[in-house]
Amino acid sequence: MVSPDSENIRFDLRIIASMIDPGSRVLDLGCGNGDLLAWLAASKNVIGTGVEQDKQKAAHCISRGLSVLQGDLNEEVEDYPDCSFDYVILSQTLQQVFEPARLLYSLARIGRKVIVSFPNFSHYSIRLQLLYKGVAPKSDQLPYSWYDSPNIRVITLKDFRKFSRDVGYNILEEITISTNPANSEGSIIRYFTDIRATYGIYIIEKIRN
Repeated sequence: MVSPDSENIRFDLRIIASMIDPGSRVLDLGCGNGDLLAWLAASKNVIGTGVEQDKQKAAHCISRGLSVLQGDLNEEVEDYPDCSFDYVILSQTLQQVFEPARLLYSLARIGRKVIVSFPNFSHYSIRLQLLYKGVAPKSDQLPYSWYDSPNIRVITLKDFRKFSRDVGYNILEEITISTNPANSEGSIIRYFTDIRATYGIYIIEKIRN
């Protein structure tokens, strides 16, 4: 298996990796080229599985010796029994999901904890574009025009906090970060997070009776 150096992994993925306990069972949805899974397997002895819709990326993961399925994540998660994983990761994908509440319900069913990350639409640069230009804003994290974007919704940190409360999830940990355009380096944002953070990363779990 080819294992990447941690320095070559996106900054947000390095933060996510730091949240995961050694030896955990992990499902990475939308795992891309498998960098996070490979690093977790090599450095934390994680038992990792991935789902990736893109055929070429899924094939690349398999060539690296990773256990990755090619398919639609909304369909694949339905096949797993309850509590199959310690962590289920949904990184930079929530804004592209048609029914987020339904998907997160499935993820909380099959995973003890769910890690979710997404671009923060309330960053000050986006607010200023709306204020001064009056057009649909773009950023390094949301670089598409309104008419060709794969994102079907935009999310702010406040939106996600409220959403979690409304649909019955505990937020166990919130980490807000700011990254450079290449997402290779960044920093954790601790103050005025709603306007300074480019991404929000959350560990959530379902409130169970």
